[in-house]
Amino acid sequence: SLDYCVVKIPRWDLSKFSRVCPKIGSSMKSVGEVMAIGRKFEEAFQKALRMVDENVNGFDPNLKKVNDTELMEPTDKRMFVLAAALKAGYSIDKLYELTKIDHWFLNKMKNIVSFHMMLESIDQQDLTHDLLLRAKQIGFSDKQIAIAVRSTELAVRKQRFEFGVIPFVKQIDTVAAEWPATTNYLYVTYNASSHDLAFPGGHVMVLGSGVYRIGSSVEFDWCAVGCLRELRNLGKKTIMVNYNPETVSTDYDMCDRLYFEEISFEVVMDIYSLEDPDGVILS
Repeated sequence: SLDYCVVKIPRWDLSKFSRVCPKIGSSMKSVGEVMAIGRKFEEAFQKALRMVDENVNGFDPNLKKVNDTELMEPTDKRMFVLAAALKAGYSIDKLYELTKIDHWFLNKMKNIVSFHMMLESIDQQDLTHDLLLRAKQIGFSDKQIAIAVRSTELAVRKQRFEFGVIPFVKQIDTVAAEWPATTNYLYVTYNASSHDLAFPGGHVMVLGSGVYRIGSSVEFDWCAVGCLRELRNLGKKTIMVNYNPETVSTDYDMCDRLYFEEISFEVVMDIYSLEDPDGVILS
């Protein structure tokens, strides 16, 4: 599992302050951060966007209106203006001139928007195995696909299982394949063909509290840590699902299995189906 891509995005709760400037510069304004792991930039990027804000389904070109001025100024919402501009037909070169974001990233973002536009042009019955797999490989969630094809998350999930499009669990290799990797960092991806570990069952699954924000911070992580420690004292094997790299609950030695993953219905149920834990605890 040598090949993986990590995307970290800060969370700015700027909308909670009436007089704060939304522009992002060298001053520290973020209140937390997320870390997403995938095997393609598109996959990790879309995961990270959903982690930062649970009301966002991914790199959505329909959230914001195109505005050249907003493209020139870095803000916490500029990426969605960028998505709208790509959908409106802005060229990569023009977007580079406006944003100064590297062409490599712009091309990857265009891949997502182009596929999103293709999904919007079809209905759910037109979804083939290959289309669904391709969507999952570039980071589309079931809910995101469902909105694009005018269906429901559960209907897309059911179709995905019927097609056999299921994620694989991979382990981060911190020793560059020189020795067998034992690092307790796991992630779920569709850009794979096998799991990196077995699933014997018998664990207890604990869901973390996600990204720090105004009103929810380290005290909620302490609940998860306390839970993990108590389960260990009781002789239980533990699974942690969280995506906040600033927390103690995401330390590699806090639990038996650490999933750096989204805390959403889709991902939690996918992990639950694979691990078959004895129970789930919400922290």
